Amino acid sequence: MKLSERLKELRKEKNLRQEQVAVALDISMSAYCNYEQGKREPTACVIVRMADYYDVTTDYLLGRSDTRK
Repeated sequence: MKLSERLKELRKEKNLRQEQVAVALDISMSAYCNYEQGKREPTACVIVRMADYYDVTTDYLLGRSDTRK
């Protein structure tokens, strides 16, 4: 599964809007939307913040593992 798909899946599981996640991650809403749409790739720092925010490993987020923890 791609990063964009994981982001969307995790956000929907928590019943969050893209704007809420962007604010929590301290990034612009357009940047987050682009990550979810697969139009842009986040930096390593943002990937780590996303993993911490969603309480998953970076490997899970990047699709390298199906184990969340």
